[in-house]
Amino acid sequence: MTRVPVHPDATGAPGRHGVLSRCRAWLLEGLSEQTARHPGPHQTPRPEEKGHPWWRVMCLTGVDYFSTLGYQPGIAALAAGTLSPLATLVLIALTLFGALPVYRRVAHESPHGEGSIAMLERLLSWWSGKILVLVLLGFAATDFMITITLSSADAAAHVLENPFAPHWIEGANTWITLVLIGLLGAVFLKGFKEAIGIAVPLVAVYLTLNVVVLAACAYEILSRPVRISDWTHAMTTAHSSPLAMVGVALLVFPKLALGMSGFETGVAVMPQIKGAPTDTWENPAGRIRGARKLLTTAALIMSCLLLLSSLATTILIPQEDFKSGGPANGRALAYLAHKYLGEIFGTVYDLSTITILWFAGASAMAGLLNLVPRYLPRYGMAPEWTRAVRPLVLLFLVAAVLITLWFHASVDAQSGAYATGVLVLMLSAAFASTVAVHRRHHRAATIGFGLITAVFMYTLVLNVIERPDGIKIASIFIVAIMLTSFGSRVRRAFELRATDVVFDEAALRIIDAAAEHGPLQLIANEPDEHSEREYRAKEQEQRVHTRLPKGADVIFLEVFVRDSSDFSAEITVHGDEKHGARRLRADGPTVPNTIAAVLLALRDRTGMPPHVYFSWTEGNPVGYLIRFLIFGTGESAPVTREVLRRAEPDQERRPWVHVG
Repeated sequence: MTRVPVHPDATGAPGRHGVLSRCRAWLLEGLSEQTARHPGPHQTPRPEEKGHPWWRVMCLTGVDYFSTLGYQPGIAALAAGTLSPLATLVLIALTLFGALPVYRRVAHESPHGEGSIAMLERLLSWWSGKILVLVLLGFAATDFMITITLSSADAAAHVLENPFAPHWIEGANTWITLVLIGLLGAVFLKGFKEAIGIAVPLVAVYLTLNVVVLAACAYEILSRPVRISDWTHAMTTAHSSPLAMVGVALLVFPKLALGMSGFETGVAVMPQIKGAPTDTWENPAGRIRGARKLLTTAALIMSCLLLLSSLATTILIPQEDFKSGGPANGRALAYLAHKYLGEIFGTVYDLSTITILWFAGASAMAGLLNLVPRYLPRYGMAPEWTRAVRPLVLLFLVAAVLITLWFHASVDAQSGAYATGVLVLMLSAAFASTVAVHRRHHRAATIGFGLITAVFMYTLVLNVIERPDGIKIASIFIVAIMLTSFGSRVRRAFELRATDVVFDEAALRIIDAAAEHGPLQLIANEPDEHSEREYRAKEQEQRVHTRLPKGADVIFLEVFVRDSSDFSAEITVHGDEKHGARRLRADGPTVPNTIAAVLLALRDRTGMPPHVYFSWTEGNPVGYLIRFLIFGTGESAPVTREVLRRAEPDQERRPWVHVG
């Protein structure tokens, strides 16, 4: 096999002089094909390269997962009232016996950070797989973008409620949120490299402070047992029986689903985990074991803290203080820290909470920077500049600002959209895991994952019914992604769309033998009958109706479209001879773009622009254009000519296209 690289200038090289050129070079720094596997702003170590211990990487995902303690207890109390601990128990059960097994399976199936979206992509072929990925990306964008805006809004609430906050910032939660989002963007624009080094002490301090607060709350409750009896009395007064309490808890726990938000991030950061010395790219068993330890440890820590914080906040804080505008709204544990440990400790707790909430936005931004370059440019559904980090950061910042202004930086208002995004991703992960174990004929595991899928489906439906604003926000993201993606696909339809052209030995022999007599003369043939009559009739037609030189040796060029939904691919060209006709047979995502790529590779091989001959086809040109965009076929001659014109501006070096 001989490989001929194809390098279409899809992005355009920045000039060397001028302010605009320098800005362009700065924005597109690091733009390359490898960026498609870039998991956010941290480089991806191969299994054989040095990574980080799983517990350090857990801190990176923990800034998203553990930071929900900043607002989750308050949201739980607001949703379930005195039944908050019981609803939290249901959430913990779903976490440990639902989400955790699912994502342990996802870690096994996609150990390089692709997540459940890649698992589902492999289940469906052609355009159906691409459309499914776009829909899931819409929900993922909802999850990660709302993580940024909700966490920043909650951080702003902690700033405003601190007793040492200056009076002139009162009511400025929206502006504080926007400032925090802007600082987050500035960090990523500068270069966000030492995420794990920052995350480890941040998580360690935050968890330690939470343990101190919960210990103080436990002391307060145990020293005054009447508080427990008051709480249980309030529950029994509002609900007639224990069965009714359980029923209500089951109904309201979907509102608490955002407490499971860190699992998707945990899978996304898997490439950072240090594997075993025997790991390979195909079988990183050590990395998978580390990821499973990460997921399990994080889930156990979070489950304990969620239950204890729910008990503490429900027993010690009056229900009216959780309502919008109340002192415990969005900051229940901080409220308790100030009340029982003093303003100094409370302020330290506030600073730790503000920092980790802000850093949770960084974790979400990393997730977005992992997903978008991995899929959209590969589908042709985003410009090539989306493989670079900085332009995407600016795009996400604009979206975050708009979302913050829309929701007026309210934590409660955004929680529905957040929970919807989290639940859809978990549902997709559960379904993908069910299919994965079913294909391995694991009957018991299939039944178990199927039940988990059903529970997540129930939770999602209930959440959407209770808070339809979440699905509305997700729909906006989905529609925006779909429209821009297909618009980009249409706009980029005439790019060369080939990474490499590979000729086998038989093809090279045919090419080199024909090149001894001058420029190559190729007849584009749609492979139908493969009969001697077909090839002779095609050659005769071209000799009569085109400028094919008399007596010239011809080569038939045939393209087979395997998956027209693919945007670019490596093109393999096989040579053979049948019925006296010499043939070059290529596989590609579309007919005209593949022909153009092969022609340019032939020019580079022979040093002479080849000539290709087409026949006009009868039919509506609009219909042919639609066929080309969807099926990769249609009227090939004009499209091939346009692809060549854009790929090679020098007419003297451009292959010739003839139509008879």
